[in-house]
Amino acid sequence: MQREDAQAVVLGIDTSCYTTSVAVVGGIDSVVDRRLVLEVPLGKRGLRQAEAVFQHVKNLPVLLDEVLPRKDITGVAVSTKPRSVTGSYMPVFKAGEAIARTLALAWDVPCFFTSHQAGHIWAGLFSSKLHWEGRFLTLHMSGGTTEVVSVSLGDSDEDENSMELELLGGSQDIHAGQLIDRIGVKMGLSFPAGRQLEQLAAEGRRRQVTPFLLPVSVSGMHLNFSGPETAAIRALEAGTERAGVAQGIERCIAESLTALVLHASKASGLDRLLVVGGVACNQYIRCHLVDQLGEAGINPAFAAPGLASDNAVGVAAYGRWRLLK
Repeated sequence: MQREDAQAVVLGIDTSCYTTSVAVVGGIDSVVDRRLVLEVPLGKRGLRQAEAVFQHVKNLPVLLDEVLPRKDITGVAVSTKPRSVTGSYMPVFKAGEAIARTLALAWDVPCFFTSHQAGHIWAGLFSSKLHWEGRFLTLHMSGGTTEVVSVSLGDSDEDENSMELELLGGSQDIHAGQLIDRIGVKMGLSFPAGRQLEQLAAEGRRRQVTPFLLPVSVSGMHLNFSGPETAAIRALEAGTERAGVAQGIERCIAESLTALVLHASKASGLDRLLVVGGVACNQYIRCHLVDQLGEAGINPAFAAPGLASDNAVGVAAYGRWRLLK
C-alpha cells in the first residue's frame, strides 16, 4: 500500500568497522543524524571484530537516546553485511541488526535490510537529490572497499532485488582508505587518518613542499595500492618530509581512481557517475576527479561531504524508499 510521504519516517542503523551510526529520515529536509567513531588506540591500524562489536553495543543506546523516543517511526532499516554480494559477512553488523529487529518488533513496524555498500550509495543519491533512471556507475572508495560498480534501482519489493549492483572492477589488494590509514599511522597520525593526512597535504601545498611521487598501478579495471604503500613507507624511513608523502598519497589515489573510472565507463558505455565513501571527503581527490573525468565527458556527482563517510542516513533513506513502495 502506498503511504503518504509525511507518514514515512524511518530509523536507520549502521554498525561498520569505523563508526556507530543512527539516523531518522522523514524526507530530504527532515533528517536526524548521530554517530560515534570507534576508538582506536594511537599507533593501531584498526580494531578486532570483537572489540568493534563491544564498542557498538556501548554506543547504540547512547545514540538512540539522542533520537528516541518518538512516536512517528513507521519503519526501521539496518545494514546487515559489508557488500551487496552473496556471502558478504562481518560480525560488526550483527550488533546493529539485533537492535533493529528488536525495535521493529516492539513497534510493530517493517524492518528492511540492506548492505553497508548500498547504504553509501543511497546516502549519495539522497544527499545529491538525484533521481537517476536506468543504470549508472558508482565509485565506492573507503577503508574497506575500492570498487566501481554499475547500479540500477530495481522494481521488486524484495531486499536483494531493490538495488541491482554489478561489480566492474576495483582494488586487488588494499583499498584506498587503507593506504591512507596505514601511511597516516606510520606518520604518527591517529586512526582513521583521512582528515589529518588531508590537512598535512594541504599544509605541504601551502609551504610549497615538493610532492613525493608514488607509482600508479592500474591495469584495465583493476588497480593495486600495495606497491605505493611500500614506496611511501620507504620514503618516510629515508627521511622524506611527511607533507610531501601525504601529497603523493593523494595524487596516487586520485590518478588511480580516474584511470579506473575511465576504463569502466568505456567498458560499460555508462557516463553517469556517483562517488561515495569516506575517501570521497578528500577535496584534492574530488577536484582531480572532476577535472580529469570532465575532460572525458563524465561529470561526477558526489555524496555530500557530511554523508560520504560512514553514516546511517543512506540506510534510513533506503528504508523510506522501500516503505513508500
